[in-house]
Amino acid sequence: MREKILENKLKLRAKRKKRIRANISGTQDLPRVSVFRSNRYFYAQAIDDIGGVTLASVNGKKLSLKANVKDATELAKTFSEVLKSKGIEKVVFDRNGYLYHGVVAAFAGALRDNGIAL
Repeated sequence: MREKILENKLKLRAKRKKRIRANISGTQDLPRVSVFRSNRYFYAQAIDDIGGVTLASVNGKKLSLKANVKDATELAKTFSEVLKSKGIEKVVFDRNGYLYHGVVAAFAGALRDNGIAL
């Protein structure tokens, strides 16, 4: 029973992810910021989809930051500094199939507060 529920949740997230990615894309000047949230950690990366390269990334596991709202804001502050050092001031936000709520919304809000336009 649990396997079926988990399988269904993953299918629904994959569907949402596909629907979101059909509408957004990143470039060198306007990269796509994609987030990944596990139960323990939070990750983000800025991607140039045309060139197929990652321009910048931040890893919550390496910084010993958990996947909660407080640590997501700290991670966003670090990520905004990395983006600014690379000359990126404006990005497109890709929530990667997750609901725009909780940790994902806190990360996006903290990016805005630290000077990155979404």
